[in-house]
Amino acid sequence: MADATAIQPTRWGLAAKLFAVLILLGAVAVLITGILGYVRARDALEQTIFNQLTATRESKAHQVTVYFRTIRADMRLLSTSKMVVDAMRGFREAVDELDAKPVPADVRQRVVNWYETDYMPRVRRLLGANTPLQDFLPVGSAPYFLQDWYIVDNPHPKERRKLVTEAGEGNYAKLHALYHPLLRTAAATLNFADLLLVDPRTGRIIYSVEKEAEFGTSLRAGPYRSSNLAVAVARCAQTPDPSATCLEDFADYLPSNGAPQAFMAAPIVDQGVVTGVLVAQLSIDEIDNIVTGGRRWQHEGFGATGEAYLVGPDFLIRSSPRTFFENRDLYFEELKGGQTSAEDIEDIRRYGTPVLQQKVDTQASRAALGGVEGTGEILGYRGIPTLASWGPIRIAGVKWALIVKIDSSEAFAPVRRLERDLMIVGGLALIVVLVTGAWLSRSLLGPLRELTAGVRRFAAGDHNAHVPVRTRDEIGQLCAAFNGMVDEISEKNVLIESKNRENEELLLNVLPAPIANRLRGGEKGIADGFAEVTVAFADLVGFTAMSSEMPPAEVVELLNGLFSRFDEAAHELGIEKIKTVGDAYMAVCGMPVAVPDHAARMVRMAIRMVHITREHAMEYQVSMKLRVGVNSGPVVAGVIGKSKYIYDLWGDTVNLASRMESGGLPDMIQVTRPVYETLKDQFTFEARGEIEVKGKGNVEAWLLKM
Repeated sequence: MADATAIQPTRWGLAAKLFAVLILLGAVAVLITGILGYVRARDALEQTIFNQLTATRESKAHQVTVYFRTIRADMRLLSTSKMVVDAMRGFREAVDELDAKPVPADVRQRVVNWYETDYMPRVRRLLGANTPLQDFLPVGSAPYFLQDWYIVDNPHPKERRKLVTEAGEGNYAKLHALYHPLLRTAAATLNFADLLLVDPRTGRIIYSVEKEAEFGTSLRAGPYRSSNLAVAVARCAQTPDPSATCLEDFADYLPSNGAPQAFMAAPIVDQGVVTGVLVAQLSIDEIDNIVTGGRRWQHEGFGATGEAYLVGPDFLIRSSPRTFFENRDLYFEELKGGQTSAEDIEDIRRYGTPVLQQKVDTQASRAALGGVEGTGEILGYRGIPTLASWGPIRIAGVKWALIVKIDSSEAFAPVRRLERDLMIVGGLALIVVLVTGAWLSRSLLGPLRELTAGVRRFAAGDHNAHVPVRTRDEIGQLCAAFNGMVDEISEKNVLIESKNRENEELLLNVLPAPIANRLRGGEKGIADGFAEVTVAFADLVGFTAMSSEMPPAEVVELLNGLFSRFDEAAHELGIEKIKTVGDAYMAVCGMPVAVPDHAARMVRMAIRMVHITREHAMEYQVSMKLRVGVNSGPVVAGVIGKSKYIYDLWGDTVNLASRMESGGLPDMIQVTRPVYETLKDQFTFEARGEIEVKGKGNVEAWLLKM
């Protein structure tokens, strides 16, 4: 009897205690995990959204700055071109001749009638019914002749006046017939709304592609003397620096029916003197297209309510909001209860754009215009809570802020779904704990099963797999050893991944990305043929003699600075640098990824290289000129070497491009017939005739006129 009593189970045996502990631990674990999971998921989602908004903002900001940087480069190139310098000189003389002629009564009357019947009704709708006609009539003879020929007597409607090439008489008409097609093509190619030439002596607009009402008027004393166009011209007229540009922010512009316009000007310098100002009228649509991503919000990850927009220092937007394009009725309905007045809403309807009409005065816009970048949940311009990322746009001449946002309701919708799912999962988890606790309490194999599961997870690729160490016995020590092994392997994997990234970066510095990918894929003996590419060689004339008198450190600094600027230009134009040898630079366009305009890109690259060399020589106060040779044709390209890779080109095309450089002239770009035939309608060339080329005999060559 004593023995039987001794072996009877107690009321709270080990199994019952273990079961109770497991139930308690399970319930606490589910509760803590659910709460922490929810909080951390919400924070992680919010941070992820902010990171995505910031990345998008930085990408948009880069696109906007690149757009204006490209326009500045194009304006510098145009204003220094021989065509524009000659056109400015000719138009000035022709306008002076017109000013010396008396205006016939019928010409004067036609112009006055046009103002009274066509232009002034539009002006009075904007400025008031009592606006006097006399304030807008031209002053001087030349404006009457020019407006009569190209505006009043123009057979085309207002939007197509630029199609008239030949009109009027005398020298101005001849010059217009010569230069107008070229300038009109330049404006269309560069997506300028208008291109104007202004005489700085009088402030008069002596040429315009679009032939608006400001054509022929003076920006000093005429009706548009207070416009942002007049400000841009006044700034650049005092700057005899060919590389200068003057950008003026968007403002209401009367000749364009009061719609907002922005202008970029560049001085036209002839023999060190500012003889004119070249002005480009910028298009709102171009900036809208960049900021809205071509109105492809869904494709850019903005969801249903996300968008990006620009705000100026007056807290008026410089790009159109999303709802303006997607749901015009909803857009105007939301404006009524916001910061925009009824008069401004009517102006938005009239002009067809909210730029300079809709006000956005929020925490984000104020901070960004103050030069501060940031993220946070704010009250948006529609009075709705939004998650936003903001920051300034750094463009010389304007002070803009870029804001990228998404409605909080849409951003946190996954969190609300997670909250519901966590409650469901938590309830199910408690049921599972109850069921499995009874089983685990009767078993001592739980730690082994967990260790087995951890080993399986690790074998399946989960290198962060860990198992709980529940005891200090041999099984617990085994679990701890397993966790230590996992941690050690994870650390080694991190180190290996870091080294792989470093190796990849080094490989991409030597080879083009497509070639590097093929090499990493195990391909050997990489060699490709390309049917049509453009190759350029550039060499510094007299650099060897000059560098022999300079310390080695200065020689390296000079060359490194110059070639680094060449590399930046090549990256912007999509050109692949092949190599540098001493003071020589070799590049190719059209490979390893084919592009249709490889010849035009390479010629633009050559032009930039010549200008960069001139600027670099002036900065270092040395005498240094560049000689460039360009040729198009087939090449063979491949990777040579094992310990040190190099990607190189071979073929007659490469050799002839090199001969074009060595047989060229300092500060000039020499091209072959294939390049000339491809680009003769885009650039101006001067035939050099046949030159002797080693191994080729006599070869035709052309010089690019810059």
